[in-house]
Amino acid sequence: FSKDAAELLADLQSRNERMFLLTFLIVNTAPTRERLENDIFTVNGIAQKYNCAVKRLDWQQEQGYMSSLALGYNGIEIQRGMTTSSTAIFVPFMTRELRMDGPSLYYGMNALSHNVIMADRKKLKSANGLYLGSTGSGKSFAAKRELLNVFLAIPQDRIIVVDPMGEYAPLVERLGGQVIEIAPDSPNHISPMDVQMDMGGGDSPLSLKADFLLSLCELVVGGRDGLQPIEKTVIDRAVHIVYQPYLNDPQPENVPILEDLYNALRQQTEKEAQTLATALEIYVTGSLNVFNHRTNVDVNSRMVCYDIKELGKQLKKL
Repeated sequence: FSKDAAELLADLQSRNERMFLLTFLIVNTAPTRERLENDIFTVNGIAQKYNCAVKRLDWQQEQGYMSSLALGYNGIEIQRGMTTSSTAIFVPFMTRELRMDGPSLYYGMNALSHNVIMADRKKLKSANGLYLGSTGSGKSFAAKRELLNVFLAIPQDRIIVVDPMGEYAPLVERLGGQVIEIAPDSPNHISPMDVQMDMGGGDSPLSLKADFLLSLCELVVGGRDGLQPIEKTVIDRAVHIVYQPYLNDPQPENVPILEDLYNALRQQTEKEAQTLATALEIYVTGSLNVFNHRTNVDVNSRMVCYDIKELGKQLKKL
């Protein structure tokens, strides 16, 4: 007992704990006396399982019932001393529940209350989600379950999967989605030069595409400082040149490909343009020309899976 007393004293002195006198009451009600006796026997068994003794309030049932109501009255003079953290266990609403109305998705069970977690991440403060766990703990399964829930419960949502391990393709195919395998020897192609003229939002589609192609060329050129001002000007000029035929006649066959941008850079007089064109050459006529083709897959499908398992280290960054 002296050891327990010393630990209690240490808690009170150094861990900011305080002492509380607690009366803990359990109210049992039942339609018949026999059912009540059975219920009390069950409660006693549960308490004993956790090394707790439950005492019946014979001749004090009325005082016990009144004390259990939210009246701030305690007519039972049975008390036990407890520290702050021990007392807090008995306070209700210690766990935060997450159960949202509307088309919500299942995200598992609350570890403390064991209630189901139902949420729509788009309505939360941050819509991002992250699955963490050790190998074999079910991260991929949980992600596939969420994907399936979104597909069935929220028909207006699009589902886009970037699949570096090639593990989502079978599920996407079964759900009627588009699986796009991007690899050097794949028949599937996506053109980085595709442009949507009806994007809305107030920005010019050509300005957005020019900004995207600047980022693409910055990755190709590499280096610590990225593109220089003259190089950016040259790329912007070349982008406007290659898209002019499409703007004049917006037909699918007039959409330029990466080779058109390469040729436009070759025609510029600045030496920076020739440097950029040379850097692009491996992605146009060289061995990494996987993006120098017109798009031949449905990238606007409701469910799209980009399988990049076989893409290779050089192309993965791009």
